[in-house]
Amino acid sequence: MKLFVVLCLVAVAVAAPAQKVNYSQDNVQLVSSVNDYEEPGRYRYGFEQTDGQSQQQEGAVVNEGREDESIAVSGYYAWVGPDGVLYRVTYKADDNGFQPEIEQGPGGAVPSAVVASLLG
Repeated sequence: MKLFVVLCLVAVAVAAPAQKVNYSQDNVQLVSSVNDYEEPGRYRYGFEQTDGQSQQQEGAVVNEGREDESIAVSGYYAWVGPDGVLYRVTYKADDNGFQPEIEQGPGGAVPSAVVASLLG
């Protein structure tokens, strides 16, 4: 009987909804920032704020000096939605176009309008 009660408590704990991230919108401050121009054709920048917003990006020239020269970029941006869930879009953009991967924290789903706007 005790085993049954313990198993029931474990099942309830596992089935409980995930906690949402609670970031304060009051007095948002910059936690970190980077802006580097490393060498011709290479850069890196990013920031993080106390409200959960963050972004990082790196870029570099590919095939420099050739006819098919281009810039390849990779990075992410993240924010806390009105539902309290942390959303993050990791991406790569190169000669194959913009290639996003959408992630969300526990307790939320990416709205279909967001998915549609990112995927074209």
